[in-house]
Amino acid sequence: MREIASVEELKSLVGQEVAVTEWFEISQERVRKFAEATGDFQWIHLDEERCRKESPFGTTIAHGFLTLSLLPMIMESAISTPAARMGVNYGLNKVRFPAPVPSGSRLRGRMVLKEVEDIEGGMQSIWTVTIEREGGEKPVCIAESISRRYW
Repeated sequence: MREIASVEELKSLVGQEVAVTEWFEISQERVRKFAEATGDFQWIHLDEERCRKESPFGTTIAHGFLTLSLLPMIMESAISTPAARMGVNYGLNKVRFPAPVPSGSRLRGRMVLKEVEDIEGGMQSIWTVTIEREGGEKPVCIAESISRRYW
């Protein structure tokens, strides 16, 4: 866990890879629960037998938006700003899913701080978050995530 003590310290990290998470698994159970939560029941995510026969991946794959929804967990597991009284997700600039996430895969996130700017009562930061799959050739998600911290 990378602890960032101040806005000044955060600003000094612009352009750098600030943190990398531990590996974590994307289980079929997690994929199923995401389908239930979102109503996205496409067979490529849930029907293991059909995927073995018809899918180019040979198994079920996670929803792209499931992978994207992990950004807060990824960020919180790798970066701490204890002096901030509150943090919020502000949005996204760019999101891409260059490769699929087969169920059972292990993922991790890499955070590069792209930009920091002062806002009223705090600061806004833009992070390039790259989520990679263990053994994968391409990232499974690349997103520019905007967050705000209030001090």
